[in-house]
Amino acid sequence: MEVSVWDTYVPREDGKIMHFDILVPSTLTESTTIFGYGKAYLETKSFKTGELSANECRFCHMQSAPESVEEGIREQGYYIIEMENCS
Repeated sequence: MEVSVWDTYVPREDGKIMHFDILVPSTLTESTTIFGYGKAYLETKSFKTGELSANECRFCHMQSAPESVEEGIREQGYYIIEMENCS
């Protein structure tokens, strides 16, 4: 499966910057849907964060996804890769 990678940086209330990628099927291009996925992910965190919008989340590139990512996308429509300050 080909996926689009959306590079995302969201400020945390403690001043750190969260960095994570939102992976979606390459056929999904509606940014409001993708931002909604990011917001749903942020709601799972035990700490407060800033807003997620086009300023924090941008399309980066497309790539082929491994099976574990494909499975996550089939289950919930998207997949998150946590990079920095996500816990």
